[in-house]
Amino acid sequence: MSYLVPSEFVTKMVDAGESKIFMSTRDTLIRAYMAGAILALAAVFAITVAVQTGSPLIGAILFPVGFVMLYLMGFDLLTGVFVLTPLALIDKRPGVTIGGVLRNWGLVFVGNFAGALTVAFLMAIIFTYGFSIEPDAVGKKIAGIGVSRTLGYEKYGAAGMLTLFIRGMLCNWMVSMGVVGAMISTSVTGKVVAMWMPIMLFFAMAFEHSVVNMFLFPSAMMMGGDFSIMDYLIWNEIPTALGNLVGGLAFTGLTLYTTHIKTGAKRAFS
Repeated sequence: MSYLVPSEFVTKMVDAGESKIFMSTRDTLIRAYMAGAILALAAVFAITVAVQTGSPLIGAILFPVGFVMLYLMGFDLLTGVFVLTPLALIDKRPGVTIGGVLRNWGLVFVGNFAGALTVAFLMAIIFTYGFSIEPDAVGKKIAGIGVSRTLGYEKYGAAGMLTLFIRGMLCNWMVSMGVVGAMISTSVTGKVVAMWMPIMLFFAMAFEHSVVNMFLFPSAMMMGGDFSIMDYLIWNEIPTALGNLVGGLAFTGLTLYTTHIKTGAKRAFS
């Protein structure tokens, strides 16, 4: 699969983070919009397959097709830039500032959300024949997921919030491994295989992904899910995004950077 050694692909991670910080506003928004839209469509696909087959595992096995498509096209997810752009700051790349990192995160968030919301609206039309009938089986499933993953956490208070945050952490540990997977090979086949494995794992384990949820919860509300926008923001999106940031950066970005770029001194043997 034309494998690159860690010191090579971790340098590519830092380079990628730097390039995203200096990307134009227009290009950042377009790439984020398309990433959010494609990932949302993949989520619909996975849920549809799960409903049709009665097996969530089959949906999880197939969900990574969306992630693969968007990364091969060079589009950007919030979960990815959470990991890559801080590395350019830590590496002290010229001109990279905290403000530049935060600007990138903000633009990617807006673009991802707009893309995911677009697909949510388009799929709502399909599920309800233009809002003229009750949602079909897939629409009802999405509505149920929306309720269970907002009010379901709220029911447990602080313990529910902690669980949500940790699910967000574990999610972006795996998703960021998929982002790195796109860099460890120079062949398309190698990239696809390396991306597929961790993305399948996160979806099968029902971890919380901030961009998937940008589709899932607005869609659930359109499908009749009985929860509010504030329920969605407080009991899912905000804690999930924070967990995604901490998990991806701590478990993937900083560990790889520390041990493969800023390596420790070799042990001396007498």
